[in-house]
Amino acid sequence: MKIIAMIPARYSASRFPGKLMKYLEGKPVILRTYEAALFTKLFDEVYIVTDSDVIFKTIVNAGGKAIMSKKAHECGSDRIAEAVEDIEADIVINVQGDEPFIDKVSLSKLIDVFKQDNKKEIDLASLKVQITKKEDIENPNNVKVITDVNNLAIYFSRSVIPYQRDKDITVKYYKHKGVYAFRKQALIDFYNTPMTPLEAAEKIEAIRYQEIGKKIKMVETDVEAVGIDTPEDLEKAIRFLKQ
Repeated sequence: MKIIAMIPARYSASRFPGKLMKYLEGKPVILRTYEAALFTKLFDEVYIVTDSDVIFKTIVNAGGKAIMSKKAHECGSDRIAEAVEDIEADIVINVQGDEPFIDKVSLSKLIDVFKQDNKKEIDLASLKVQITKKEDIENPNNVKVITDVNNLAIYFSRSVIPYQRDKDITVKYYKHKGVYAFRKQALIDFYNTPMTPLEAAEKIEAIRYQEIGKKIKMVETDVEAVGIDTPEDLEKAIRFLKQ
């Protein structure tokens, strides 16, 4: 299998505009993420996919591979799908551009899903992490996921799922981490399908894959990503890198 990494890199961000070009110990965040993806040695190729001339030039000038988006996109899957249409690949990994400290172990587990899928029944693999705090479970910004006995996703929601009607029964709650591994065809099918009703209601792109019949294998991880969503996160990342 040819496995490539795609790092969607949108310049604008509502909470922290231009965060990907902020400097993290001498290098922009997006360049550190790109180099970290290369360093894992998990991928045959690594690309930045961006709507920004500044980000594009930063990566290319550093010797990296970058692709300019041809049009505006609502989500990362659309941006990646447009970029991979003419690239030879079997599996495409979506690496988050604002997470420069890449969790190689979790990415390896996603890749293993496809290596073990001899019948090619799985269309996507993604990560989930258990959450236990009441405020995390009830926070609509945390997308929750429930799975069947084979860890295939049943549904994703911003609501609390499952609903614990019987308080005597122990229930585990899982947050969906937006790191995906796709078969290329699943990406193309997603891209060629308009936004679906449940996806529109929840604003969760994973639901579109389910609504068009794609199977999503969930892999549990206990690693919480060090993402950069705010200026405070950037300060934490600088301290983390120095250590």
